[in-house]
Amino acid sequence: MTQPAPGLLAPATAAKISRRKCLQSLSAGCIPLLFSEQASAGAQVEEPLMDAVRTALSSAVANQAPPLPEFKDTESRLAYLRWLGAMSERLRKKKPEWQIRKEFLQTVWYESKRAGLDTTLVLGLIQVESNFRKFAVSSVGARGYMQVMPFWTRLIGDGDAGKLFHMQTNLRFGCVILRHYLDRERGDLFMGLGRYNGSRGRAPYPEAVFAAQRNWLFDGRAAG
Repeated sequence: MTQPAPGLLAPATAAKISRRKCLQSLSAGCIPLLFSEQASAGAQVEEPLMDAVRTALSSAVANQAPPLPEFKDTESRLAYLRWLGAMSERLRKKKPEWQIRKEFLQTVWYESKRAGLDTTLVLGLIQVESNFRKFAVSSVGARGYMQVMPFWTRLIGDGDAGKLFHMQTNLRFGCVILRHYLDRERGDLFMGLGRYNGSRGRAPYPEAVFAAQRNWLFDGRAAG
């Protein structure tokens, strides 16, 4: 089974609190977003990081091992394959080539599990942030699928912002950063998503992600 990234928490207690807010938002009648063509990243604020936090985040993004799913048993593997098939059909219009869809979904699954995140939440965030466009750039310079701000590569990477257009690198940074923000907010999804977008405490962005998340719900999403 894929483990949470080194130095990052996947707090079960906090997740219960945040999950309640998530479900409330999902059931509040929000209309799922249409696939917008605009990258909608906000303006994440560069903030000083304690040495221990910087080290943990740097460690979390440093391992460039290929995202190969691992499973504890045959049923988990079959559940993953069912998920992959269902998500592939939903993503077909955005990524017509099967191999590209497969690699993208496999990497999203791997990186979200690694960071202790709900895969449906990550897919919803990607839909809102970039509409699944690998080379999306926002008006404030955020890059790639998860619209990662370039300053993060200097804070916890090697400083090469161009790597944010590499699929796994972008998803790795995005998931690690989202996990960091959720930990800062004690697992509160509403506040953590707002911090990711640079709009902490305001409703439009978290509600948009929760609405988009509905497009990716699947009974077997807990595979692995």
